[in-house]
Amino acid sequence: MEAIFAQSAQPDTHAAPASKKARWGGVTLSALAIAFLLFDSIMKLVKVPPVVEAMSRLGYPDATARPIGLVLLGCIVLYVVPRTAVLGAVLLTGFLGGAIATHVRVEDPLFSHTLFPVYVATLAWGGLYLRDARVRALTPWLNRSATR
Repeated sequence: MEAIFAQSAQPDTHAAPASKKARWGGVTLSALAIAFLLFDSIMKLVKVPPVVEAMSRLGYPDATARPIGLVLLGCIVLYVVPRTAVLGAVLLTGFLGGAIATHVRVEDPLFSHTLFPVYVATLAWGGLYLRDARVRALTPWLNRSATR
């Protein structure tokens, strides 16, 4: 019984490498997510007037813009580095979850504001799935019967 749990806990690291098209698709999806997040991070670090206004409307003190921008920038850096991309994606998911909670709290429109972080997270995870065999190996819909 113990061997079954140990075997199921280990991901199949022999996942097929992505095709060239899938890899480029993954890079493109990841680049879109990175572009959105990097823009957001830089705007928070620079503290442009629309960011200051938005922070106030969302109930955050003005002084929190730069720290939030730095945290986001750190998550982006982790996501961009292949070795830490999964950790970066997990941290970005948490960060974007906080953004969703904030928009729900102030009753922002659903599809344009509240769900926008979901769209960005989908781009990030979809891109990572297409470009990283380790992530594809964790999916339950892969055929693993050949290894058992």
